Amino acid sequence: MSIMVRCLWLSVVVLVLVALNILVGSVSIPAGDVVAILLGNADGIKPSWQYIILESRLPQAVTALLAGAALAASGLLLQTAFRNPLAGPSVFGINSGAGLGVALVMLWLGGSLSAGSISISGFVAVLIAAFVGAMAVTAVIFFFSTMVRNNVMLLIIGIMIGYISNSAISLLNFFATDEGVKSYMVWGMGSFGGVSAKMLPTFSIVTLLGLAGALLLIKPLNALLLGERYAENLGVSVVRVRNWLLVVTGMLTAIVTAFCGPVAFIGLAVPHITRLLLHTDNHRSLLPATMLMGAAVALVCSLLCVLPGEQGVIPLNAVTPLIGAPVIIYVIAKFS
Repeated sequence: MSIMVRCLWLSVVVLVLVALNILVGSVSIPAGDVVAILLGNADGIKPSWQYIILESRLPQAVTALLAGAALAASGLLLQTAFRNPLAGPSVFGINSGAGLGVALVMLWLGGSLSAGSISISGFVAVLIAAFVGAMAVTAVIFFFSTMVRNNVMLLIIGIMIGYISNSAISLLNFFATDEGVKSYMVWGMGSFGGVSAKMLPTFSIVTLLGLAGALLLIKPLNALLLGERYAENLGVSVVRVRNWLLVVTGMLTAIVTAFCGPVAFIGLAVPHITRLLLHTDNHRSLLPATMLMGAAVALVCSLLCVLPGEQGVIPLNAVTPLIGAPVIIYVIAKFS
């Protein structure tokens, strides 16, 4: 089976999973009514069902699709640029930076941001804090990338920044109230259900811009596969590519973490799953396929989080390791 055919099948799988995410939930809604609601022919259908489909399930499905694609693309870019199979957004401390921003708001500032007469609280404050924290860490990594040419050393710097952020989070948790600690733990469990229908356009536009920026890196990434010296002989500026890559991955990880929490393993494991499926390192097919696979894995995880009946929803980060951890164990065993 050719790579193109496999990508087409993967696209079909993603569409089926999107449909399942809209059809399946803790509240049973007939498929015919779901289709009618999506097509705008909702006369006679319960208003509560319309709200569930249009305000909950549809935004959650689109969020899972885009977030999965963004995290998977970020993981692939970092693994290629730093020639390390275990590189990912979480390794560079970007997730930890977002977590630190949220911890400062929830555990230290009482859940609100204030500047003069302007005060922001609730989910919006958490959103801003997570995005600023993630982008701040990206800026620090970007700064060090202008001085450190060795990719391994830059990777280690990212890990150390993550440790510093986690240490600060631990201190904030120690001195925080029980309510603040609980709120922070809930955010840290991850969820694709935090993006409302009103916020979905903003989330979608920023994520799609980041994915477009990732696709522009296909040619230099293929050159980097042959080694930095060979890439430079082909006219590729390794430093410029690495810096652009950090900006793209930082933006993608920041927007996903801000809206969905620190989602684990998707960015780390999905690129390896895609390589096993396609048996290629050519980013012309590998990068788009990785985005599709990331969307598929995120949609599967979102589906698995829904408990039968009205028992509630499982935290996202309780499900993602079940898929990601075995893949990473296999990769470590293969490369050791």
